[in-house]
Amino acid sequence: MSTLAWFLIIFVGFGGTLWLVSFLMEALRPTPHTPSTLRWAPEIPIEYVEVGGNKLRYVKAGTGPVIVLLHTLRTQLDLFEKVIPELVKDFTVYALDYPGHGYSDIPEARYDADFFAESVEGFLEKLNLREVTLAGVSIGGAISLIIASRGNRRVARAVAINPYDYAKGRGMARSSMLGWVPTCASLVPFIGETFMRLRNPMVVKSVLRGCVADPESISPALMNEMYLVGNRAGHYRAFISLLRYSPSWEEATKDYGQITIPVLLIWGSEDWARPSEREHDRKLVPAAKMVTVDGGGHFLALDRPQAVVAYIKDFIG
Repeated sequence: MSTLAWFLIIFVGFGGTLWLVSFLMEALRPTPHTPSTLRWAPEIPIEYVEVGGNKLRYVKAGTGPVIVLLHTLRTQLDLFEKVIPELVKDFTVYALDYPGHGYSDIPEARYDADFFAESVEGFLEKLNLREVTLAGVSIGGAISLIIASRGNRRVARAVAINPYDYAKGRGMARSSMLGWVPTCASLVPFIGETFMRLRNPMVVKSVLRGCVADPESISPALMNEMYLVGNRAGHYRAFISLLRYSPSWEEATKDYGQITIPVLLIWGSEDWARPSEREHDRKLVPAAKMVTVDGGGHFLALDRPQAVVAYIKDFIG
């Protein structure tokens, strides 16, 4: 038997073993307990609402003009643990977990830009929210702009923080080598699913650290919670679907020119988006105001929460 044939037999055997081991590892992972209170703000009640047949977790606190906070991909409403306590002093603040994220339901769905935008629009409709300022980070920022481009009458302003709508939605590959691997592996059937089932805390937490300019900005408690949430049944499949439909975020920018409401673009100086990609959004959005926060990475709400709060307050006026 030739050397090539032996190599193929070993390769297939090794791959098959990894594939089987990945299913075993996934089956043995403990399902995380759904918290009844927020670790960082136990006085804020956790609520649920059904939107499009899916139960979504959300929080509401404060009084005043309404702000709805939208988190990044693969995170949850707890991403705003540093800004919500400040914003509730002047605003009514809502934050939710998207379908397939946090402790919301995980439906079998096409996790593209339209799916997330429609889920957020359904949330606004179900709770009858009006004169809303949508303020989102990463895909949350892109969702804010997509909904604004649709002329949703419930939305008065949009704040897009490091909007994730460039590089065919694969900007996470720029975060680090460990960010590049899952982004690219997810594109390949069989390999993507196997890789996700073999995930471990060290890899996930390293990827999360690559989302901040200062590793100390993201607490071990938050990283641990976001890792454990990934053990929920179906979570990794939803994440793979999101990554495979990632080009839809860039495709959605074609409609940004239809936005007529005030828009604030906030970029962290250390975000993954390149200067040309940032300028691309500014040119597409009529009369958008754009600012840059020094020392801020992709998770700007963790890196520079005071700056985020100050810019939002000034923008709403």
